[in-house]
Amino acid sequence: MAAAYDDRDGYIWMDGAFVPWREANIHILTHAMHYASSVFEGERAYDGRIFRSREHSERLHRSAEMIDFHIPWTVDQIEEAKAATLARNGLKDAYVRAVAWRGAGEDMGVASARNPVRLAIATWEWGAYYGDAKMQGAKLDISKWKRPSPETIPSHAKAAGLYMICTMSKHAAEARGCSDALMMDYRGYVAEATGANIFFVRDGEVHTPLPDCFLNGITRQTVIGMLKERNIPVHERHIMPEELEGFQQCWLTGTAAEVTPVGQIGDYNFEVGALAREIAEGYEKLVRE
Repeated sequence: MAAAYDDRDGYIWMDGAFVPWREANIHILTHAMHYASSVFEGERAYDGRIFRSREHSERLHRSAEMIDFHIPWTVDQIEEAKAATLARNGLKDAYVRAVAWRGAGEDMGVASARNPVRLAIATWEWGAYYGDAKMQGAKLDISKWKRPSPETIPSHAKAAGLYMICTMSKHAAEARGCSDALMMDYRGYVAEATGANIFFVRDGEVHTPLPDCFLNGITRQTVIGMLKERNIPVHERHIMPEELEGFQQCWLTGTAAEVTPVGQIGDYNFEVGALAREIAEGYEKLVRE
């Protein structure tokens, strides 16, 4: 069993310097700890190269701006720090977590404009997010929680606070023997899993929810590009839950999930079919080019 995440060897980049892993700590009155003023990125490195790295760094900046703070490191500086962190830890195939947050400072209430913004980058080895589901097809629960309206949250930010209901949904799913949970949006349309976008196949054509109230994932965009290169029709649209019965195949996409076929959602079953396998295998090749 792997060691706890606060008790490992290696180094974490924090605010421009490398800190021994076990010493990469923050104060208990850090604003993000109390008010979720934090944004992050999840990335994977393959053979020493972070896939679509700069797009992740750019999105980190956009996410911070959406929740009203500015990261005092440029995209170029973040790119350099990520590469240096991989090298310092001697990793080539790894997960990369960049996180920016409002730290402890003069403010300790809802307002935090006077508090410093901090940035950290950690890297570690991480296998398949859903284990053997990449071969057998993941089993998904259907969450009771819904993705909120864009009028209530900055829904296109990769912000820590937006994942609270995802954690609750995934815990409930795991308690039922599932790998993850499918979430609907505030209108009742199919949205996404707790940390991955979702695709369906019907009669050789692909259908995927329109990301108008949740994150338009970088892996999602990559897979849509792959499908279009193969001249496979892709319909980005609102999908009603009752449509699940008519789809033959399904898969999830995300940096952690990569491309993972789905075998079951609630009472609906899906084939781990040829197209799902083709896209999963094609993605594996693409990230290592």
